[in-house]
Amino acid sequence: MILIPVKGLANAKQRLASLLDQPTRTKLAQAMLFDVLETLGTWVSRPEVSIVTNDPFAVELAGRFQFEIIADNANRGETDAIEMATRFCESRGVDSTLVIPADIPLIQASELEQILEAAPAGGTVLVPATDGRGTNAAWRRPAGLFPLRFGNDSFKPHLAAARATQKPCVVLSLPGIALDIDNPSDLRQLAEAPGETRAQRLARQWDLTDLSLAANE
Repeated sequence: MILIPVKGLANAKQRLASLLDQPTRTKLAQAMLFDVLETLGTWVSRPEVSIVTNDPFAVELAGRFQFEIIADNANRGETDAIEMATRFCESRGVDSTLVIPADIPLIQASELEQILEAAPAGGTVLVPATDGRGTNAAWRRPAGLFPLRFGNDSFKPHLAAARATQKPCVVLSLPGIALDIDNPSDLRQLAEAPGETRAQRLARQWDLTDLSLAANE
């Protein structure tokens, strides 16, 4: 099962506050989520998809794509949300999970295919963020092989935890999945990359050289 944790989008992307006001950051987060779900929607051979959230926009969007909602009523953050969702998957007999974030708008179905093709019979596949610090995809079999702990520097702890299981751990470099949008330089990369995703069209409306930029309506 694919799990996508979505925190409250009304307060999304605080690290872009020097560049964008909150309504604009929310629009960006919504556009990125749409891009991610749309890519999953075009992936013919995908596993089941569940959105772990209590955000109204995310719930409505998941319904459009007929993806399942795992209600995150506690809303304590991605780590707690995925821990809860993993237990839910285990209770249903789901043998593997692939966790991806909602802010990787350049994700490609072909990259997701590569993860599944590389997946061992039991073990882990990890995809680091562009900066090598974060984790932008984590596949585990069994589903609760080790706990996921998300944050700015999650990749090395995840790699250590995966290796500590003494099961195979595959690390893949996948550029579309690797680009998450957390700071102004990420936004510039997004705007300059080939493609016409919703998030890219939005980012190209802004002067990304001006860090004092507020919303560009």
